[in-house]
Amino acid sequence: MKLNLKAQTDTSRNGKSKLSVTAKRKTKKTPLYVLLIFIVMQLAPAFFIAPTMGYFQDQGLDDATARMTTTGWLIVSSMGIGFVATLILVLRDKRFFDIWKGKRTGLPMAFVWGVLGFLLLLIGQSLAVMIEMAIGIDPGSENTMALVSVAEVVPLTILAIVLFAPVLEELVFRRVIFGSLNQTTNFWVATAVSALAFGLVHMEMTHLLTYFSTGLVLAFLYQKTKRIITPIIAHVLLNGYVMAIQLNMDKIQGFLKELEKLQ
Repeated sequence: MKLNLKAQTDTSRNGKSKLSVTAKRKTKKTPLYVLLIFIVMQLAPAFFIAPTMGYFQDQGLDDATARMTTTGWLIVSSMGIGFVATLILVLRDKRFFDIWKGKRTGLPMAFVWGVLGFLLLLIGQSLAVMIEMAIGIDPGSENTMALVSVAEVVPLTILAIVLFAPVLEELVFRRVIFGSLNQTTNFWVATAVSALAFGLVHMEMTHLLTYFSTGLVLAFLYQKTKRIITPIIAHVLLNGYVMAIQLNMDKIQGFLKELEKLQ
């Protein structure tokens, strides 16, 4: 009888051990799956440009409007699907964010650091732009201006730019790339690689310094609080601020002209 009990105990332990090993293997693959979803999200819209644009042209839209509308809806749909798929994947892996040693910052302070991080992003980008102008690089982002033009035609694009993009990019560039490299190299190497990848994805190598400053601040926020919500908040506020300014640029310029008249 004792032998049978021992055999059952050993079997139970072996079963738990196998389940533990399987769970660990799955958690190790989560960052790779998150990265693959992001890559697919970036490439997949190319296969739907022609049929989607053809559909909007059939609805009577001119070529320019049809192109903008196509771009907007493909951005919204691809980012929306990627957003949901990534969140499901991440939420199923309870160890996904367990990459730091030490105690994490409390949620209230993590939110405070997120707001402070937004201010740091504005300062960092301003300094980067000044340096770029000093070496002859024109200010302004073509990528941003293109997205603003699309958002004017498809307002739902604003949701993708202000919410979906920051969450996905922080999970990929801060948690997967920076977080993984920071464990095996150091802060500066991890930041440089993640910032370079960030710039490549946005296809604006001329403004790499601006992207590097952004990556530096966001990486600092993540390492400081050990909570991904902090750089996400800063990133969301930054994108929201830029979109609000760009979409209301005419009103802002009109207001400034009225102020000049009063003076």
